Amino acid sequence: MSKILIRGAKVLGGEVQDVLIDGETIAQVGTGIDAQDATVIEADGQILLPGLVDLHTHLREPGREDSETVLTGTQAAARGGFTSVFAMANTFPVADTAGVVEQVWRLGREHGYCDVQPIGAVTVGLEGKQLAELGAMHDSAAGVTVFSDDGKCVDDAVIMRRALEYVKAFGGVVAQHAQEPRLTEGAQMNEGVVSAELGLGGWPAVAEESIIARDVLLAEHVGSRVHICHLSTAGSVEIVRWAKSRGIDVTAEVTPHHLLLTDELVRSYNPVYKVNPPLRTEADVMALREALADGTIDIVATDHAPHPHEDKDCEWAAAAMGMVGLETALSVVQHTMVDSGLLDWAGVAERMSVKPARIGGAEDHGRPVSAGEPANLTLVDPAYRGPVNPAGFASRSRNTPYEGRELPGRVTHTFLRGRATVVDGKLA
Repeated sequence: MSKILIRGAKVLGGEVQDVLIDGETIAQVGTGIDAQDATVIEADGQILLPGLVDLHTHLREPGREDSETVLTGTQAAARGGFTSVFAMANTFPVADTAGVVEQVWRLGREHGYCDVQPIGAVTVGLEGKQLAELGAMHDSAAGVTVFSDDGKCVDDAVIMRRALEYVKAFGGVVAQHAQEPRLTEGAQMNEGVVSAELGLGGWPAVAEESIIARDVLLAEHVGSRVHICHLSTAGSVEIVRWAKSRGIDVTAEVTPHHLLLTDELVRSYNPVYKVNPPLRTEADVMALREALADGTIDIVATDHAPHPHEDKDCEWAAAAMGMVGLETALSVVQHTMVDSGLLDWAGVAERMSVKPARIGGAEDHGRPVSAGEPANLTLVDPAYRGPVNPAGFASRSRNTPYEGRELPGRVTHTFLRGRATVVDGKLA
């Protein structure tokens, strides 16, 4: 592989430096680096970050290739600055065996736009009745360490306890979709003033909070790790904050859309705003931002959930839940957290690269931008402003809640082990 010199970038938003990539590795970081025999990229003060890591992506393959494939999903990830994604298990067939997780892992390796680490199902068929082959998935070529029934909650406390006990043996983690099913039967949106006025079934915050409370106590009892997917309420923040104060090994994620959008948007009855967990109140949004800033919430994860046009272009009650997010995540985080002064770019790197890589065990990602480290990097133009145009997405699906909204920031280059996967904002 040829040498690449990124000249004049602000590493983690700090001082302007040059970064020389030689093969798969960062060879040198400094100023005035000799560009002989290197392809030069003039960064002009753009922000250089370690490649982003998404702990919560739905790639849909196998089984729902009309929504997304590993190829299109990883292309979307690269466009968004991601060099590694963790693929959720709710495929068809479900990723609950070594064979299925290895299929997803190999597809990621073949396409090469970013690393794909499969997440294994906690229970067989996501049915919540019987533990899946956790050990076999971990021992497979895919080396699964994160397990989740995301899309469904592991609501049986005994099953959840057994899963936590099982993964403890090899340092794994259970990622919980916190949704008490009985409390959300028929729910269509956040339970509150707006749901009452619209006459839509309410989704109470306590349905999320009660599961989180139970699971952090189970994790403490077992001495295992639990990760909370797409935390969305102020009450959930307080439970996680309390658990961490007790030394419980819990981590939590927030999605970009829960950092920006509120349930007031549901007044339009536009199904693009239908998501699980639902959009919450402005007070919840502010609490989530503050918790991400102070570290109570560890990471940002996209919950990229692609759907074909026909599953969203219908009446609200019949519409599928979910939003695409890989290609807009960093822009939303810049808008809500950086431009607001809540985080600096080093903080963004910590929450969108370093910590998710650590939680998921992606050892080659989330590394320092320094000599000798793998050249998994993202170059961002923070001065860019422009409307979101889903017609230009690499994702196969277009169900974004940001269409036409002006957002800041643009990923100009993404490097996976020294190879440019995105150049000047376009797939390489």
